[in-house]
Formats: sequence, C-alpha cells, structure tokens
Amino acid sequence: MAFGPYFFLATLEGLVMAAVLALTALGLSLVFGVMRVVNVAHGEFFMLGAVLAWAVATSISGHPALGFLVALVISPLVVGAVALASERLVLKRVNYNPEATIVATIGILYIIQQLALTFYGPDARPVVAPFDYRIRFPWFGYSAYKLSVIAASAIVLAATWYLLSRTRIGLVMRATQFDAETATAFGIPVDRVYAGVFALGAMLAAVAAVLIVPIQQAHYLMGHDPLLLSFIVVIIGGLGSLRGTTVAALLIGLSDGIISVFFSPTLAKIIATMAVALVLVFRPQGLFGVSAR
Repeated sequence: MAFGPYFFLATLEGLVMAAVLALTALGLSLVFGVMRVVNVAHGEFFMLGAVLAWAVATSISGHPALGFLVALVISPLVVGAVALASERLVLKRVNYNPEATIVATIGILYIIQQLALTFYGPDARPVVAPFDYRIRFPWFGYSAYKLSVIAASAIVLAATWYLLSRTRIGLVMRATQFDAETATAFGIPVDRVYAGVFALGAMLAAVAAVLIVPIQQAHYLMGHDPLLLSFIVVIIGGLGSLRGTTVAALLIGLSDGIISVFFSPTLAKIIATMAVALVLVFRPQGLFGVSAR
C-alpha cells in the first residue's frame, strides 16, 4: 500500500481512538473541573461499562444490534448508579478533601476491579458489533461500525455541550464550578450537583466503553490506558473545558493512531507524555483553560 492510503488508514484509526478518548476524558474533566476531585477510579468505570455491555449483549438473543442497543442504554445507567453510590457513601463522607479523595478513589478502583475479576473472570471477551458492513474506499474496505463510533461520539459531545451551555442544569454546574460557596449562598444544592456530576462523568466513560467494546474485547484490566490517556487529555486541553478536551483528544488520538501505525505505540505514548510536560511548563492551565485568579 502506498504512503497516501496508508496514512489515510492510520488517520481513520486515530479518529476512532480520539472519539472514544474524547468521551472518556470529558467525564474526567467534568468531575475534576466541578468537584476538584481527582477520580483515579475513572478508568474502572470505563471497564465496568465494557463488562456490563458484554453481559447485557450476550444475554439477549436475536440480532446483535438489539443486544448492543440495550447495552448502550443499560450499561451507562448502571455505571452511573454505581458512581452515585460511591460518591454518596465515600467521597461525601471525606468532604471532598483532595488528598482523601485520591486515596478513596484508589480504593474504589480496586473494589470494582476485584468484583469484575470475581464475577466476570480474567478472560477477555468480545461483543459482536451491531452490524457488519465495510465501506469501500478506492484503496481498501473499512469498517462502517468504526465510522459510526466517530459519529456517535460527536452526537454525545454535542448533547453534552448543549446540556452545559444551554440548560439550567448546565448553568448550575458552571456556577458550582466557579464558586461553590457563593452557589451555596444562592440556594444551589452543591452536594447534589457533585453527585450528579460524578455520575455523569462515569456514564460518559461507560458510553465510550460500550462503543469501543466491539472493537476491543472487554477485560477486567482494560481501564488503565483510558485513565492515563484521559489525564493527558485533561491536562493538555484545560481543566473543565469541553472545547479543550475535544481538541486535545483529537491531537492525542490522531498522533497515537498515526505514530503507532508508522512507528510504534511506545513512541506514541512517549510523545504524549512529553506534550504533557511541555504544557505543564509553558501553559499550566492547558491550551483552553483559564488561569486561576
């Protein structure tokens, strides 16, 4: 294959990764931006979404699309409920203390991981894609499902933008992010906002997991890389910035896909880490973040 088609294929693979990464990182960015909580368990919510997607999809007979669509609804709802319970029972009780929440979310990480290992097992298991169709380009055929992942991610990102920018719920979340004490003085139930944001962040990760699990098999250790890459995206894009998260996810996803195809995945991770170091040195608030006043 010539360089041009090969580069086009690598770009498509990078866009698929960027689409999933944007959703996962957006959930982490919302929690980090509104609650000032470093959610180390975010990757395990991603993993839990994938495992639940496998459980739901394989339990429903008939066309694979039916099981997948049900999983796309059920999995984020269950993960959101688990996240809500974790926030109410753990994070709220430590009063969202930055140091305590890191330790607490590490504990949540291992609890979810070990529960998945106990009930799901150590094996990686696939989920059948809802449709099996290849789009013919002049040089090769490409999975239509992978392209649908990009489209679905764009729809969810647009819906999240609308929620944050054009609704009363988004206004309340932004007010809480800007100044929680003032928001409390104006009658905003900050603790409920925190609970909702934490659940929403986990649900976004679960949606990303359901979308990717027909491409990458569900495994109880699959949450590590999404967590690391999400932190990289949040740092580069800027704390709590939807635009920054999207742009950074595109940069990291495309670079990872292209560099992994032409060179090696290890080099891609090294370059991403170097980019984080440069951002922290020259623009600590991120590309689209706002400096603390």
